[in-house]
Amino acid sequence: MQFILDPWPWYVCGPLIAIIMFTLIYFGKTFGMSSNLRTLCTIVGAGNKVKLFDFDWKTQRWNLTVVVGAIIGGFIAHFYLSSPTNIDLNPETIKTLSALGFENAGQSLLPPELYSWKAVLSFKGMAILIIGGLLVGFGTRYAGGCTSGHAITGLSSLQLPSLIAVIGFFLGGLIMTHLLFPLIFG
Repeated sequence: MQFILDPWPWYVCGPLIAIIMFTLIYFGKTFGMSSNLRTLCTIVGAGNKVKLFDFDWKTQRWNLTVVVGAIIGGFIAHFYLSSPTNIDLNPETIKTLSALGFENAGQSLLPPELYSWKAVLSFKGMAILIIGGLLVGFGTRYAGGCTSGHAITGLSSLQLPSLIAVIGFFLGGLIMTHLLFPLIFG
């Protein structure tokens, strides 16, 4: 049972991802979460208003299993495969997060300063959700896909635009972590 509760090692997860990617490439399919949002918008009729959503969504029906799998997998992982232990954070990270107002840094995967209803329903929380959602939506559309699509499908099929997008994702993450995060929470 301990193997199930511990994070799986790279030599198990890596080959599993590779097998899935080879299978998808063999059948001419691509993987990505943002394409599911486009499919869901098309199903509810957005194609009548916006040309982007005007396509035959039934050809992407198979990809909706990714959404269902993510929801079911997240539920199983949280309620059945998680061990309630502290997160092993670097002491410098804990010190920095404490200085930013995180009281119990490293004791919860989802800190209540960000993920409680009180935080989400505050003005700052709503502003972060709205602005972040718009930026993620714009970035996904501008980059032609999401992080999972580019980093997993794009890189595995050696696409240069995906490499450029992934470098952009990492740069954006570094800018957020080291410049914007301290401004928002400092």
